Amino acid sequence: MIVQEINKVMTKTLKEFLEACETLGTLRLIVTSSAAVLEARGKIEKLFYAELPKGKYANMHNEGFEFHLNMDKITQVKFETGEAKRGNFTTYAIRLLDDTEKPALSLFLQWGKPGEYEPGQVEAWQNLREKYGEIWQPEPVSTI
Repeated sequence: MIVQEINKVMTKTLKEFLEACETLGTLRLIVTSSAAVLEARGKIEKLFYAELPKGKYANMHNEGFEFHLNMDKITQVKFETGEAKRGNFTTYAIRLLDDTEKPALSLFLQWGKPGEYEPGQVEAWQNLREKYGEIWQPEPVSTI
């Protein structure tokens, strides 16, 4: 039974995972380069996909930002909890790692007042972690 559950998760793609992230509500999406950090608030929703010579992309447009993720570059997904830098509460993050095990994209549950998450948000994060595990390696997306 456990082996079947593990195999079921192992056959999941990043595309399926990103679509499951729609249950997380408002997120802080963070991208860090060698010279800058970009943070945007929003929900993962209405994803659409494109296959380009550089890879298979998950895309999203909303009023505040556009999002383009080369799914072929993500080799690992990692769930993390931490302590807030300001305040005494738990933070919940999902890191999408590249082949150097560095975060290509971080998704943090976004709070209103410190430590106050949207109803059901933490439970949705915990459900995804239970389904995929603390560290998960997505199967390559063959077609989009």
